[in-house]
Amino acid sequence: MTKEEARQRIAALSEELEQHNYNYYILAKPTISDYEFDMKLEELARLEKEFPEYLSPASPTQRVGGGITKEFKSVKHRYPMLSLANSYSREEIGDFISRIKKTINEEVEFCCELKFDGLSISLQYENGVLVRAVTRGDGAQGDDVTTNVKTIHTVPLKLHGDYPEFFEMRGEIVMPFESFNRLNEARAEAGDELFANPRNAAAGTLKLQDSKEVARRKLDNYCYYMMMDGLEDRYQTHYQSLQAARKWGFNISNFMALCKTIDDIFEFIDYWDVKRHELPFAIDGIVLKVNSYAQQQALGFTAKSPKWAIAYKFKAEEVETELQSVDFQVGRHGTITPVANLAPVQLAGTTVKRATLNNEDFIRQFDLHYGDTVNVVKGGEIIPKIIGVNLDKRQEGARPVVFVKTCPICGTPLVQNEGEAAWYCPNSSGCSPQIRGRIEHFIGRKAMNIESLGEGKVELLYEEGLVRNVADLYDLTYDKLYGLEKVITIEDEFSLMPVATRKVSFKEKTAQNILDALEKSKSVPFERVLFALGIKFVGESVAKVLAKALHDIDHIIGASVEEMTEINEIGEKIALSVRNFFDDERNIDIVNRLKQAGLQFAMAEQAVSDKEQVLAGKSFVVSGVFQNYSRDGIKETIEAYGGKNVGSISGKTDYVLAGEKMGPEKRKKAESLGVPIITEAEFEAMIGVSHTPEENGLLF
Repeated sequence: MTKEEARQRIAALSEELEQHNYNYYILAKPTISDYEFDMKLEELARLEKEFPEYLSPASPTQRVGGGITKEFKSVKHRYPMLSLANSYSREEIGDFISRIKKTINEEVEFCCELKFDGLSISLQYENGVLVRAVTRGDGAQGDDVTTNVKTIHTVPLKLHGDYPEFFEMRGEIVMPFESFNRLNEARAEAGDELFANPRNAAAGTLKLQDSKEVARRKLDNYCYYMMMDGLEDRYQTHYQSLQAARKWGFNISNFMALCKTIDDIFEFIDYWDVKRHELPFAIDGIVLKVNSYAQQQALGFTAKSPKWAIAYKFKAEEVETELQSVDFQVGRHGTITPVANLAPVQLAGTTVKRATLNNEDFIRQFDLHYGDTVNVVKGGEIIPKIIGVNLDKRQEGARPVVFVKTCPICGTPLVQNEGEAAWYCPNSSGCSPQIRGRIEHFIGRKAMNIESLGEGKVELLYEEGLVRNVADLYDLTYDKLYGLEKVITIEDEFSLMPVATRKVSFKEKTAQNILDALEKSKSVPFERVLFALGIKFVGESVAKVLAKALHDIDHIIGASVEEMTEINEIGEKIALSVRNFFDDERNIDIVNRLKQAGLQFAMAEQAVSDKEQVLAGKSFVVSGVFQNYSRDGIKETIEAYGGKNVGSISGKTDYVLAGEKMGPEKRKKAESLGVPIITEAEFEAMIGVSHTPEENGLLF
């Protein structure tokens, strides 16, 4: 066979097999037998091996797996992956509809869809070929899992039809019940831990290093939203875009309905609340989306979710079981949390053995006694919690549950802050769960991201006396680490997974990986270092606000409560917590040691100084394609000069920044509202830039 003949045969086989995949997995109408399909796939694989120059990333042979991913690269989302607001009642849905109609003052049509219980995924396509698959992550960035996603037959590798040049499809990767049961049966036979539910199994599978194993587990994918610049110019409604995507090869659920009244919506909800148990995959509710893209734009977004969509969550399943005992756990801030040990019971597809009791007030509210028959549900379908007691079944002489007065670990008398229900152990420097908890928080992915120090390793380092605070981590050496080992017991926080044991040992590679990860963490930006310190009430967003406002650790240490509360989003409770943290000389000593180790304790120099915030207070809507900037780059430049990006045009918008191919609907709306439309050149004149972004050191 000549090269040209091979090229033509490979192209023909690829196209034919993709069509058969589409017929089988999307249309559920196979046109050839499994045997015939396998023979054609084998022929294609053989030809690609013989003529590797014709192997395409979109080849059907890539679905069988074989690639090994040693590290899942973190990727910034082009469009943020926001979460949905939740509702649980007819009244909340009614309020949602009323708010929308009041905002836009016109008729609204809603697209009702199933809420798949799986793992969110963003699929990026260029010229009809899948180029990247990224998990949700924290919404701003996620993990590149393209190699594994290519093994999922309901994710098209190559599209057909009139598709855009570049776009993203958002979807949900699920593990069907059949695949889940088969997987757990195999794990049980092998003596491995069972997965708690299909969602956990899907999430764990997608992060496996061996894509062949991913392929064997037979995940599925359903797409539910399209993302692209100028989407509203191509389609008028969300429903239209999904029907177009179906024609291109995407797996779009058939179970959708267009509704205009709350009665129509709840007819759909009530139907699937019953029928969901007949589906081959798990759902946990219904999603309502405003169908019109123009109306979606008018409604806009909050920081976390779209204002034009909401999820109605089905009522959680409820069971009765026995309260056998209560443990009192100690958190990293010293908070004492009571946890109920229950007689094992099946709930929402998992075996539940424990449930949170929150605090002392919770125990008193239910007047809990040992041996009580309690009603248990899963909060948000994840964490089991007690919602009631069957007093008719209480045994005579049962002992009441009494909250402890001293720390169950170190014996220190507990304290309670005025106005708070929680009790605390004040022995922050001598209580082992608090110390280990702070270290585990410090090394976490959203903090310092020291991946090599995973489960069990911190415990071993603490028990060996090598690490007593986070600064001690940077004093570790190869000689201190090599040869350490211990058998540890692993138990899920709420015992949704069986107890297991694992041997932790520090061999040559493990010791070196830890030291390399610690060295790499020295480049983590200041706002994440501040979050990693574990100051009470200082989460990721608060750490960013403080870092941006005060610039470095010395200014934060020296700031008074009054100075901090003048910062937008910083209240008195946060300011007092920060002040108390840095008034403790032990924490100052830790910070000084971390400084000496080389961690980042100041914001990186900005491309634009504070004196050049010429766009401060101005809001921009960006539309079109630009000559000197990417779309994200020009938005970052707006923010660098003090401006604000908004998603939709309103009377409050200061400028529409228009590039080539600006959407005609946006232009029409801007003109009707009298919002100035400026060009890229006019924008650069506003900020005093006359060269390319590279020459000015701007973000792009």
